[in-house]
Amino acid sequence: MIKAVLFDLGGVLTTGPFEGFARYEVEHGLPEGLIRRMNSTNPDSNAWAKFERGEVDLEGFCTLFEAEGRTLGHEVDALAVMAAMRGEPRPEVVEAVRFCKRHYKTAALTNNFVSSETERRGDTLGLFGDLFDVVIESSRVGVRKPDPRFYELACQLLDVDPTESVFLDDLGINLKPAREMGMATIKVLNGHQAVAELYDLLGMAPEDWSRAR
Repeated sequence: MIKAVLFDLGGVLTTGPFEGFARYEVEHGLPEGLIRRMNSTNPDSNAWAKFERGEVDLEGFCTLFEAEGRTLGHEVDALAVMAAMRGEPRPEVVEAVRFCKRHYKTAALTNNFVSSETERRGDTLGLFGDLFDVVIESSRVGVRKPDPRFYELACQLLDVDPTESVFLDDLGINLKPAREMGMATIKVLNGHQAVAELYDLLGMAPEDWSRAR
């Protein structure tokens, strides 16, 4: 029996950052997939990982990230990459979260970073944070997905067992440990697919979806 629904933010409530990375690469004449390659190299100790765990500040991240780019033979602008990754809201998923908030416990599980730059722009959490009973940010707790401790903390704060939870994320690597803990998982490919799978998992027929709003 599902008691809690857990959502990633970027790539779930909003379109994912990868489209922004791709635009940045095209606009600056960089190889396709360069930013994703940088972020997947040494994924537990690279600049992005350290920033999301709150181990370095914005200036430190920029220095490390741009050095990683130069190691691969390219000049990248860390601040411009961050600006490019901001996604657009997915209204159908936001409405699903509102429904879940009325009937289930809800949590946002996000790998993020905190800085005056991101706060000035306004991030996804700033727009939708009030939709959740619990918000877990990697930059504040010092742990990031896919570390199992991240999901354990969420269940502790929600006072639910992993087997009583469903987690939505756009990255399979983040879903794997949740699934191994016993959570139901949904890999988000797009908003409509994610909502359809969620409502189906919650036992709702398609004709009931409109009434869920």
